[in-house]
Amino acid sequence: MPRPSEPSRLARPRPVPVLLAAAERHLRIGVPVDLADAVTRSHLDDGRCVGWYGPPTPGWRVAIDAERADAPVPPALARRFGVEDFWARWTRAECCCKLADVPVAAWWRRHGLSTPADGPALWRTLRVADLVVTVGVAPAPGVAPAPGGVSAPGVVPAQRTGRVWSRPGVRGIL
Repeated sequence: MPRPSEPSRLARPRPVPVLLAAAERHLRIGVPVDLADAVTRSHLDDGRCVGWYGPPTPGWRVAIDAERADAPVPPALARRFGVEDFWARWTRAECCCKLADVPVAAWWRRHGLSTPADGPALWRTLRVADLVVTVGVAPAPGVAPAPGGVSAPGVVPAQRTGRVWSRPGVRGIL
């Protein structure tokens, strides 16, 4: 009989790829005061804010990050990471940092602006108006993601590979 703390006994929420596939329906752009009731928000350098208004996702954490698609890449970051697809890579890395509760500088040292294939996060990067937005989800602490699940266009559900959860081939959508 498994112990109460063994992974097989942890709650296993259903995967959320369908939610990510419909992400644009759950995003709003406005000023921070108007988006105060969002589940999570991302603030832009021009004073706007992007809010996530998706349904509750028990057992999952949600993070978003947004940047202006036409914003210039800061020279120091361009030298370090290059400018090709910069804001998409940046928002994905930011979402992964938020979901993993890791400072960006620590993430850069380990991953650069990449998203590790063996990480627990699922994400989708998309264009909304003049913005690049990434929505990411990851199992809440103490919750193991359910293997497999229903896939949706552009989103691959987590698949179990031993003790590591991965998303083979996922690069998101832009």
